[in-house]
Amino acid sequence: MAVVAQAQRALRARGRTRGSTRVGRRSIGRGWLIATYVALILFVLWTIIPFMWMILASLKTNKEIYNDFTFLPKSMYFGHYVSLMGGKFSIWLRNSAEVSIAATALSITLGAIGAYAITRLRFAGRRVIALGLVCTYLVPQALLFIPLFQVVANLGLTDTVGALILIYPTITLPFCTWLLMGYFKTIPRELEECARIDGATRFGAMVKIIFPIAVPGILSAGIFAFTLSWNEFIYALVFLSSPERKTVPVGVVSELIRGDIYFWGQLMAGALLGSIPVALVYSFFVEYYVTGLTGSVKG
Repeated sequence: MAVVAQAQRALRARGRTRGSTRVGRRSIGRGWLIATYVALILFVLWTIIPFMWMILASLKTNKEIYNDFTFLPKSMYFGHYVSLMGGKFSIWLRNSAEVSIAATALSITLGAIGAYAITRLRFAGRRVIALGLVCTYLVPQALLFIPLFQVVANLGLTDTVGALILIYPTITLPFCTWLLMGYFKTIPRELEECARIDGATRFGAMVKIIFPIAVPGILSAGIFAFTLSWNEFIYALVFLSSPERKTVPVGVVSELIRGDIYFWGQLMAGALLGSIPVALVYSFFVEYYVTGLTGSVKG
């Protein structure tokens, strides 16, 4: 009986130990969960507050911005948007749209064809070409100003939107090709081989089989190219000088900042309006963007 009693006491002590261990683990897990939520809330606030400040500042009068400091505007004032759209801002929007759409289309077309050739065709030097594309993307933009300016001048595209359409693919094309190379590798070769057996040419199999399957990757590359072309500042500042030729990033900074005078209301309104196209592109194609980056193909 004494042995049985000792065994029962040992089992009860072990149960209490396990129970306290579970409680300790539960409290530690709950603490980590609370800390994670707090960190996420702080990160969201850190991200949203600048945009909220930009929106509120664009709706304030000049008196509220410069003299009467208030966090919330006393009344909704849309004068900054009216004066901004009545000036050259609409021209800057059109220039940015033309440059971004043309550069994106050029980058996607050449990038898709180049990525297909590197991943599907077997020829000498294709690995060197793939490595060269990555190295090209790593070249600083400042080193390319002089040679690119000479090319633009020889083509007669100085101070024109066409100069940016020609230059921006030098930034976007290597990354688009590299991204699509990784996506094309996830597509089974058997699909293309079946199309070739059925009588399709290589070009037909590429256009009708590979490219439709690779739509998420192509859209992901297009989003990257469009965003970079829309927000690019250095090349647009160097190669465009006329106010009517400028894009949104350069026009807002160069025309709304004069010496030490900052037109804060119009600056905030211009920054907000200039960010809307990129936000719309991401909101419509965010699922394709994530799929393209992960390289997942539905079977």
